[in-house]
Amino acid sequence: MLTWIDNTLNRVTMYRLIFYYLVTLLVAAFIFCFFGILPYDPTALAFSAVLITGACWVANWVFSRVFEAATNVESVYITAFILALIIRPVTAGDPTGVGFLIFASVWAMASKYMFAMGKKHVFNPAAFGVALAALTINQSATWWVGGNIPLLPIVFIGGALIVRKIRRADLVASFMVAVFAAIALTTSSAGVSTALSRTILHSSFFFFAFVMLTEPLTTPPSWPLRTAYGAFVGLLFAPNTHFGSFYLTPELALLIGNLFSYAVSPKGRFMLALSRIEEPAKDVYDFIFTPDRRFSFEPGQYLEWTLGHQYPDNRGNRRYFTIASSPTENEVRLGVKFYPQSSSFKRSLAEMKQGGTVSVSHLAGDFVLPRNPRKKLIFIAGGIGVTPFRSMIQYLIDTKQKRDIVVFYSNKKAEDIAYKDVFDRAQRELGIKVVYAVTNEPTPVPGTYGGMVDPRLIMQQVPDWRERTFYISGPHGMVDSFKTTLRNLGVSRFRIKSDFFPGFA
Repeated sequence: MLTWIDNTLNRVTMYRLIFYYLVTLLVAAFIFCFFGILPYDPTALAFSAVLITGACWVANWVFSRVFEAATNVESVYITAFILALIIRPVTAGDPTGVGFLIFASVWAMASKYMFAMGKKHVFNPAAFGVALAALTINQSATWWVGGNIPLLPIVFIGGALIVRKIRRADLVASFMVAVFAAIALTTSSAGVSTALSRTILHSSFFFFAFVMLTEPLTTPPSWPLRTAYGAFVGLLFAPNTHFGSFYLTPELALLIGNLFSYAVSPKGRFMLALSRIEEPAKDVYDFIFTPDRRFSFEPGQYLEWTLGHQYPDNRGNRRYFTIASSPTENEVRLGVKFYPQSSSFKRSLAEMKQGGTVSVSHLAGDFVLPRNPRKKLIFIAGGIGVTPFRSMIQYLIDTKQKRDIVVFYSNKKAEDIAYKDVFDRAQRELGIKVVYAVTNEPTPVPGTYGGMVDPRLIMQQVPDWRERTFYISGPHGMVDSFKTTLRNLGVSRFRIKSDFFPGFA
């Protein structure tokens, strides 16, 4: 069942999944309102959703042109639908309510441009819009989507799927533990169960945790920082947290947390200009970019790449890709495998001309070399999943670091082997052992192993495999299969690292 869920989730990007989730909530809420299950006028809900979406779209269009910034229509709809789910529905005959909706929508969009640092927004847009409205025009969000039990199953199941898709269970868990701990410490023993029940069943608790807290651009890049971020926001979110007579609302708790996240995260958005295109293997192309300013990263980390193009498919115009280049190189390298039915993003990328630009941000990832250079490693790569290893190996070559690493690189044919020049050089200069495995060659190819990378091959090539930490990168199914195989062999999960980034598919 879980395999089927993962395969289904991998067909859409994170942003498109969130979009579908929010649409499902709005449709379900409308149906419940129509049948009197929820205490709102269904026409008011429909009117509010349309008004907010229109206001967000127009405001974003204006700000993107004033600030000459790239825009993403999908994110506009996501912010609009969140606002429609947390602001109480109003009718066209309520001028105060209509003004509130427009005010919150405009300022939510404005926050992406006016309160951006290095072309990267600092605050969650929806939270900023409703928080500013509360502080200036005395109109507050009710977070009604989380306070109605009929919607709770959809909120929970859909939210859990989002967390599974982006693998942010650490963030959500630390948030929830902090909320529960704060309630337990600030509530009398007789009232703890009641306070917990109210928080879980009658507040924005789950919607806030699954949707608002996990927004990638306002989330720290590594799991220790994400855990701290979740716990910090959880303490602020707890119902009894206050400063004197001032009690924090969910949106204020999140905005304060956003400041913490910004302080500990890589800063800014970068523009990359295409310098040239290389073909390191059959149907694999390296797009080599020159950044508008130098930025630092660790070998193996990833970026969110935004490429504006017409008629994006269901995977949108934002994708996450590992950086294939090393921090020691002056250019940024993106390695992409093209298939007959490539996404609209890849097709647009293939049509880029020299000097064309792409926007990148949200540098993150824990799939990096261990701090201890004496730790023995095994790298297992499948197909284009080799890109983080190209980054790491090139870094070791450039810095002349010798580490005890064995690389297993699997492809269907020898012509599919990418970055062979880099790995061969690592063998000569650093003594790194590389095994090129090919599974679909009719006759043996010199310098390669004919067959799959399996436990037998690993044990044969690496006698001390039990002492090593395994790094696995490749297609989702391959990674999961290897993790299961290694666990069955008795390898501790703490010695298995797999490459992952939101939207991986």
